[in-house]
Amino acid sequence: MIYLLLSIVASTLIFIIFKLFDKYNINALQAIVVNYFSACLFGLWSYEAPIVVRDIFSSEWIFGAVALGFLFITVFNIMAVTAQRNGLSVASVATKMSVIIPIVFGVYMYQESAGFQKIAGILLALIAVYLTSVKPKTAENIGKSLWLPILLFLGSGIIDTSIKYIETTYLSENGIPVFSATIFGFAFIIGVVTLIIKAMKHPMKLPLKTIIGGAILGITNYFSIYYLLKALNHESLESSTLFTINNVAIIMVSTLLGLFFFKEHVSKTNWLGIVLAVISIGLITLS
Repeated sequence: MIYLLLSIVASTLIFIIFKLFDKYNINALQAIVVNYFSACLFGLWSYEAPIVVRDIFSSEWIFGAVALGFLFITVFNIMAVTAQRNGLSVASVATKMSVIIPIVFGVYMYQESAGFQKIAGILLALIAVYLTSVKPKTAENIGKSLWLPILLFLGSGIIDTSIKYIETTYLSENGIPVFSATIFGFAFIIGVVTLIIKAMKHPMKLPLKTIIGGAILGITNYFSIYYLLKALNHESLESSTLFTINNVAIIMVSTLLGLFFFKEHVSKTNWLGIVLAVISIGLITLS
């Protein structure tokens, strides 16, 4: 449970860091690319055994790491476009509702428990995620470019599901740091290519504050994945339970932080979602 709590804390800190990016006018895409480089280096530094590049490229999980690196940067860009065209609340709902994909995968693939109390908790959690994220005209905005939220929903769900599958099938506990670092390394390479293409059209600078912000984000991002993998590696929690609690807790805490520290508006609907989120976590945890 401690690993799950640490993953939630790290993921929530990412929310705060992005808010600070906006406050200090830090270019998000540039910082994201720096973040992947920082996360990769930190993961390699955290790995206790000698690092042999040949062993990494010959490992059973290498293709999964490449695919996840591509998905990380691609889903981020889809998220950004969705937020611009459909609104931030739509992007948030699509991302967090995608938790249903790894839940169904865990129950079907690994025969995880699916009792009445757990199913009720999961359904309540999905309702809570929607109510907590929804903002005025969310439903109207979804219809503008429906394919964007759908792609975001599928991409986010596939990432969580792939992480669970690779962790279960190929990954040993001591291999988590280097696996995480490899994912971020490939995401960094793809991000650099993206920036180069953009720079060819519109020249850009890389300010020191962007490098510092990206580096801080990278270390936080690394720990969010590292502790999620450690939690998945632990036998005390099923993945369907873990992903539900993880997603619901992140969006609940992020909403409360937005209220108290960034003076964001929280509607009665959002408050209802927060209450349902607490109830759902209790139901799932005790099931």
